Amino acid sequence: MALISFDNVSKRYPSGQEALSNVSFTLREGEMAFLTGHSGAGKSTLLRMIMLMERPSQGQLVVGDQNLSRLPRRELPYHRRRIGVVFQNHQLLFDRSVFDNVVLPLQICGYDTEDASRRVRAALNKVGLLDKERLNPISLSSGEQQRVGIARAIVHKPQVLLADEPTGNLDPQLSEEIMKLFQQFNRVGTTVLIASHDLGLIERMRHRTLVLRNGRLIADGRG
Repeated sequence: MALISFDNVSKRYPSGQEALSNVSFTLREGEMAFLTGHSGAGKSTLLRMIMLMERPSQGQLVVGDQNLSRLPRRELPYHRRRIGVVFQNHQLLFDRSVFDNVVLPLQICGYDTEDASRRVRAALNKVGLLDKERLNPISLSSGEQQRVGIARAIVHKPQVLLADEPTGNLDPQLSEEIMKLFQQFNRVGTTVLIASHDLGLIERMRHRTLVLRNGRLIADGRG
């Protein structure tokens, strides 16, 4: 069953720049895929559209049973709750603990304290950081900080996990570890889409790869 569907989606900014042009593909429920292409190819724009941080200029974008082109603004928070996002710059808050960083999405969604605590510890356990919950993330290594970001992205058990250059600042060994984490989440049914320019890593992962060039989808296949 298709979970994410792009049907001739284009995005033109007011400046006249066309970030995406007639992009069409579907991502099945429970699938894991990579999105690659040169800097400025449109990878981040495509991910931002799935989160509805950008809306298509034309074409149809469907996530689950929602046509995002027609989604009312009041339903935006519900849409975003089923999506987890991991950034290259993990955007952690260094004035609070690892635990408090991860619990933030649950507090925003109104989870009660006991349930939120249980979910945070489960997420930290999955990324191997349960023993660091009380530390300030500034005291952690780059790889550990990225794993805190991943725990925060998956703490609410999202249907879709998006990652924008999640290994861009990490060495090859840490990059492999982070990718194995994404594979683990995918194995339990999470749909995963990762934007990356690391072609060697993508080839080793052997998953479906979508290639963008100047906003156009030019290839769709296995690495």
